[in-house]
Amino acid sequence: MAALRRIPRERGGWWHAYVCPAHGAELDHGDVLAGVFPDGGARCAHGCRVDTPAVRGAWVVLSHQAWARHLRVLAHRGERAEAVARLTEYAGLYASLATERHGEAQGWMLRGRLFHQALTDAIWAVNIGHAVITLAEDGTDGLAPVLPLLEELEQAAAEARGVLTGRGDLASNYTAWLNAAGASASRAASAARGLEWDGAKQWLEGESGLYAHLRVAVAEDGWEWEGSTYYHGFVLRAALLALRSADPAAIPADVAGVLAGMTDVLAAVATPGGVLPALHDGPYLRNPLALEWLELVALAQQLVPSDRLDAVAERARAELGTHDDGLDRELSGWFAGPPLPRRPAPEAVTVFPVAGYAVVRTAGIHALLDYGPHGGSHGHRDKLSLYLYGDTTPWQPDPGQVPYAHAEFRELYASSEAHPAFRVDGAEQAECAGVLLASDPVSVTAEVTTAYEGVRAVRRVVAGDCCLVDLLTVTGRQARRVTAQLRPGTALDIQQQAAGPVRTTWYGDETLHGWHTHTPGVDVRPFSRPGPGPADDPQRTRTRVDFGAEAERITFASVYQAASAGPAVTRVRIEGEELTVELADGTVTRFGTES
Repeated sequence: MAALRRIPRERGGWWHAYVCPAHGAELDHGDVLAGVFPDGGARCAHGCRVDTPAVRGAWVVLSHQAWARHLRVLAHRGERAEAVARLTEYAGLYASLATERHGEAQGWMLRGRLFHQALTDAIWAVNIGHAVITLAEDGTDGLAPVLPLLEELEQAAAEARGVLTGRGDLASNYTAWLNAAGASASRAASAARGLEWDGAKQWLEGESGLYAHLRVAVAEDGWEWEGSTYYHGFVLRAALLALRSADPAAIPADVAGVLAGMTDVLAAVATPGGVLPALHDGPYLRNPLALEWLELVALAQQLVPSDRLDAVAERARAELGTHDDGLDRELSGWFAGPPLPRRPAPEAVTVFPVAGYAVVRTAGIHALLDYGPHGGSHGHRDKLSLYLYGDTTPWQPDPGQVPYAHAEFRELYASSEAHPAFRVDGAEQAECAGVLLASDPVSVTAEVTTAYEGVRAVRRVVAGDCCLVDLLTVTGRQARRVTAQLRPGTALDIQQQAAGPVRTTWYGDETLHGWHTHTPGVDVRPFSRPGPGPADDPQRTRTRVDFGAEAERITFASVYQAASAGPAVTRVRIEGEELTVELADGTVTRFGTES
């Protein structure tokens, strides 16, 4: 089988085009090291076979990137002859493409040579550079033919970075990877010559280097400016890859603080079982993404160790279906000194005031409230969404996003209708930001006043001793049709009671129970229907629930309790401006609904 594998000779296209037009699901990759597009077309999980120029170009991206990763692994395993031969082959291919940039890229892209995007070139170049660095640790024999490739990769990264910084885009996630590519290629060229690396000033310390990028791209609360879990990890991974052989103690203190803060973000939003919510435009589930998280954790644990990140790594291994991935061994000793101090465990309530997220943890429930800015170019119309997870169960997750080339499903998953948020008169929220009103060790309250003209919405989330309380109050200048939305990522049962709250049961590895009530005297109709599940497969249906009412002011109150928690909730009701929750042991707790 290995003898039949070859490096593709074609330029790669745009990987986001690797999606089924009929079903919105990413297509099966097949054997990406074969170098040949799947015979009969790329397979869709629902039976389609897709063969278009865009899909072929996207598959070539996947193949080239897999080859770069494979060469890094070959170098680590000591399979020198094969690795050197393939690197030399790539040097020839890259040189043959030197006459022009990619001619088929979208106009908004910063174009590359081997791929549509310079960003994709940079990601590929990082692995190529590290393959050479690893080979050079055992000598420079055979590496001279690869030097022109490394020099061209560094020059391409410098030119593309110059375009970005020249137009004021130092904070772009492109910049992070261009710096990583420049650092990796230049370090590899030095290693192949048997010389000490002298590129730190250019790629790490300079006015457009990695340190300068991190200082402007990451906010004080630790989030990369786009407020997306995926792009946050994307930038952090680029930084850690760029810092190969760096002594953690020699990294400028403020930059080390940024890297530690970025790690804290992932530890805080991850569930105890290692699920990372796909906040604002990341893939929901994707094997290559699981590999990226595994790589990031393997690097981060050497620089800024965190107990919670171990669970993220284990979750990624489970998604990949193997515990013997070799990444830990391949990346061991990446840094040249002892790690920074171990990061503390996250608190019961963690607020990220710039990104506009709050995490509330209680009795087997991991909740995230999204109230902040729209999210740069990757935002969704989802203000005051409330996401609910167990340790490993996505009861009510951010649904994630499909590959961007599928315009219809991309718009669906960016919509208010797709999120556990609120809507007024059936319309979409405006692109807007909310405001944090209050937080304390057990609760957080946020509002949004610009999602709909003349409407104020406030959401308060409270960690009880054995349950989670959610209070959503919407107020308008006159009566409006207000809808509070449940968007399960798992199977859900809903039951209308003759008297008292509507009951819900959410299934998965763990079970969640819900009680849903509202302001007395207002007619609220719970309407359930099938709808698309999370974005890894838009054809999978889940039961969506809308609590709708005509009102000038209404509070929707929900109490959630994990089946593993107790004592059990026995009664939930609103009286006046208070929500009362009674437990089986006789405990009575009251929560104010006034906001």
